[in-house]
Amino acid sequence: MVKNGAIRARYRSEGIEAYRVSLAAMMGWLKAVAGTVGVILALSAGLAGQNGTPASRLAFTHALPSLQGNRLQAKVVEVTYGPGESSVAHRHPCPVVGYVLEGSVRIKIGDGAATVYRAGEAFFEDANALHEVSANASTTTPVRLLAMFTCDTDAPLVTPERRVTP
Repeated sequence: MVKNGAIRARYRSEGIEAYRVSLAAMMGWLKAVAGTVGVILALSAGLAGQNGTPASRLAFTHALPSLQGNRLQAKVVEVTYGPGESSVAHRHPCPVVGYVLEGSVRIKIGDGAATVYRAGEAFFEDANALHEVSANASTTTPVRLLAMFTCDTDAPLVTPERRVTP
């Protein structure tokens, strides 16, 4: 993130257009982050409430890497695995927040241990991290989750990992 002093210094050295571009980039980044947070809060708020008043909770928070703010897009993908299903190892070009809607999913990212996430839980994937395991943790019930991407590129959202065989 650019500090106020850095914005002022850039303004002095490059003129008012650079200042406007920096502000536009920061506003774009803030809108994308707010949109992603809004989706998470809407999911948690819309499900539980008493007497018509929604309850809300902060489901997840994680710092994002530096991205090009003037090109940010929030993309939300619903993923469903049937009982016992999984995907091949893959990578994403953008940071991803996963939120389990129903069921349970087993996730292994990079060198981390495989972890099972249940309905109402969230996880984070860094851009280009190896998503080695993404599988339904149950052999009897499906799992549904949302994958919320914050992207500054139009690259495909999933790239299968190419394994080198000896």
